[in-house]
Amino acid sequence: MNEEEQIIQTVLAGDTDAFRGIIERYQHVVFHMIVGLIHDRSAAEDLSQEVFIAAFAKLSRHDCMRCKFSTWLLTIARNRSINYLRKQTRKKTELRAHHRPNTDPAGAMCREEFYKQLDKALNKLAPRHKRAFVLAEFQQLPYEEIAQIECVNIGTVRSRIHRAKKKLRCLMENEAS
Repeated sequence: MNEEEQIIQTVLAGDTDAFRGIIERYQHVVFHMIVGLIHDRSAAEDLSQEVFIAAFAKLSRHDCMRCKFSTWLLTIARNRSINYLRKQTRKKTELRAHHRPNTDPAGAMCREEFYKQLDKALNKLAPRHKRAFVLAEFQQLPYEEIAQIECVNIGTVRSRIHRAKKKLRCLMENEAS
């Protein structure tokens, strides 16, 4: 039994404080995945909390023989993100550029402009292509795990990522022209 499974068993046995270890381990991964999908940092914070609340409530349903805990948790995050986006279809949101201290203002402006262009291009992708791309490129998940999260086969994941990259390349080149 690995450490995660031990924590899960401890929580299920009544030590709910042990769930804090799971939150600490995955809060950044969950948050960054959600913000990469919905492009709203404030809403991503709320959704991240909802993901952990749902995971805690459904912890007894996790089957470690079926999938890794992280895959199960990210599937919850994916589903919450999709539900949020469905509710927000009429609202346009933009991903805020990650502000990093930089002594080169021109470089910072170029990066910010690049992120704005990337956000626009990502928003033009089909949602399934965007999710696969974000999970692979930003979260750097293996294709097998993305396939489990998306409930598709690995060939479909490869195809979606390929199409996303091709479309992004085209969109970014057109934007640069």
